[in-house]
Amino acid sequence: MPRKDGGRKANARPERDSGEGARSHAIWSGTITFGLVSLPVDLFSAHRAATISLRMVDEDGTPLRRQYYCPREDRALTKDEIVRGYEIGDDEYVVVTDEELEAIAPEKSREIDLRRFVAVDEIDPMYFERAYFLAPATESTKAYRLLAEAMEREGRAGIATFVMRGKEYLVALLSEGGILRAETLRFQEELRTPEDVGLPKLGEAPARRVTELTKAIESRKSKDFDRDDLSDPSVARIHALVKKKLGSRKDVVKAAKLPDEPESTAEVIDLMKILKERLQGRDDSKTSRRKGDDGDGLENESKQALYERAQALDIAGRSQMSKRELIEAIREAQ
Repeated sequence: MPRKDGGRKANARPERDSGEGARSHAIWSGTITFGLVSLPVDLFSAHRAATISLRMVDEDGTPLRRQYYCPREDRALTKDEIVRGYEIGDDEYVVVTDEELEAIAPEKSREIDLRRFVAVDEIDPMYFERAYFLAPATESTKAYRLLAEAMEREGRAGIATFVMRGKEYLVALLSEGGILRAETLRFQEELRTPEDVGLPKLGEAPARRVTELTKAIESRKSKDFDRDDLSDPSVARIHALVKKKLGSRKDVVKAAKLPDEPESTAEVIDLMKILKERLQGRDDSKTSRRKGDDGDGLENESKQALYERAQALDIAGRSQMSKRELIEAIREAQ
């Protein structure tokens, strides 16, 4: 089992043209089940990695690697020397082995167990954690369309559980525009209450001031939510800076390729195009094939492309893995 790691991929480059799409791969495949209904689906992340991030390099542009360091022995540690510990007090830990964690991990399953349906507005947005798109995994889309339409018409969300990468998730299945989406939900113990934060109890607000503020809110009311408000201005500023430096070739360095990092040949595909083609009963994307055997194409991908897959799969310890380790971890996670 890979170690948990905070490393992240990051080359600062101008954002891709929106028409080109995002690098997307099905990160999980399984079946939605409830009653007599069995619906094969593929899971795609609905999030992109940060549109701008900066990678640590040396003066010559060579990407740097992170290592775990032991301050007591004043040296970097190898992978085999690192174990996990649960902190129970100051400088005291209970060591937990990979084998022990695997023994208590939930049983592997390829089912999204749909337990019940609730009104969408009954789910507090605080519980939403991460969004995924669900696409039909077969050419037959009738069951998918029926479920999506019925849920959207009734304003219902399905509450389900499924296992991915050795962890059991609680999810809300939502339907919007004929496309199913899975939102992983935070567990109750993960949320804080106002009392936990220490917020004081507030008295009643003066009625006159409430009326004044109500009028101010009304004067600024907008019919539609402007998605442009969600754009990150810092991304545009960094893009402009990078573009300016590229134009003058100032501070542009090119490092020699490391032996295990050939040029990337990973295919760039459009996630929404995949979803539309699936719903139309077509599947022209190479990435739609079932993964997990020697025909999955992983052997032919660059280490950087494999790292990006591992990042999308949230595989811990990916930044310190070799190309072979990345391939094995991706196959295990899918």
